[in-house]
Amino acid sequence: MAIFAPKMLSFTTFFLLLLMASLSKAVLDANYYDQTCPQAEKIILGTVYNASMHDPKVPPRILRMFFHDCFIRGCDASVLLDSTPGNQAEKDGPPNISLRSFYVIDDAKTKLEMACPRTVSCADIITIAARDVVTMSGGPYWNVLKGRKDGRVSKATETINLPAPTFNATQLIQSFAMRGLGVKDLVALSGGHTLGFSHCSSFEARLRNFSSVHDIDPSMNNEFAQKLRKKCPKPNKDRNAGELLDSTSSTFDNDYYKRLMAGEGVFGSDQVLFGDYRTRWIVKAFAKDQSLFFKEFAASMVKLGNLEVIENGEVRLKCGVVN
Repeated sequence: MAIFAPKMLSFTTFFLLLLMASLSKAVLDANYYDQTCPQAEKIILGTVYNASMHDPKVPPRILRMFFHDCFIRGCDASVLLDSTPGNQAEKDGPPNISLRSFYVIDDAKTKLEMACPRTVSCADIITIAARDVVTMSGGPYWNVLKGRKDGRVSKATETINLPAPTFNATQLIQSFAMRGLGVKDLVALSGGHTLGFSHCSSFEARLRNFSSVHDIDPSMNNEFAQKLRKKCPKPNKDRNAGELLDSTSSTFDNDYYKRLMAGEGVFGSDQVLFGDYRTRWIVKAFAKDQSLFFKEFAASMVKLGNLEVIENGEVRLKCGVVN
């Protein structure tokens, strides 16, 4: 009997490894709600569409919300949790104070709880909504893998791990690599800035006293810099002042990359993508071929959406509080 023990043990180990591999792949599935809530995606799309018709700022806000959620603890809807007397949550961390449109996710959740109680996670709602706002704005469509669970932890202090608009190329590459994302993912996902707007505070350091040698960031087109200086005067009494992140900011397209090639990236972290040899060739490729950008953006969104999927979470009844 003892003679066969090692062989039996190795077979058992192999079987367990095989089972673990299949389980890890089975966590997310494009058809996850087909039996339990077949109308889930339709409900989410309808909610997002109606909100976007009333407020054109909704698409960039939802897309940004998805990025900020997934970069901290993976895509677990931790960004939606409200702070409590004993805990300051992610949404109140410095980089997230400007996040908006949480009500859209809450509205979708309320409708889903009526249609399919305790079934669709808030994490899946954000992920599906992010795809929908891209498609609605003229961008690509992709199948969202579903089955995420909602996390129970949300700490404002962890938002320090979000990539900052002042990062150089090396810092960006390292930040994405820590999450299993490559250089192509970095450049493709940065293209999400084709939608949206930034307040002056995120880029005004590039416009004045940039360094001991240069008043203005030398990577910035001078005419563009002068235009931004007028929009962001010192002192600036208009708290809403800022700049659109590309010239077609309500349309999902490759104009963002063309702007980078012209020295018109709004954030320093945008413009460095054209300034660094490791990323410049990808910027050029996306500027030249929009369909290539769409293909790579969709692939990178799926990859980002699969980060650190938690299996021991919950399906929150309300997205702002744990059950």
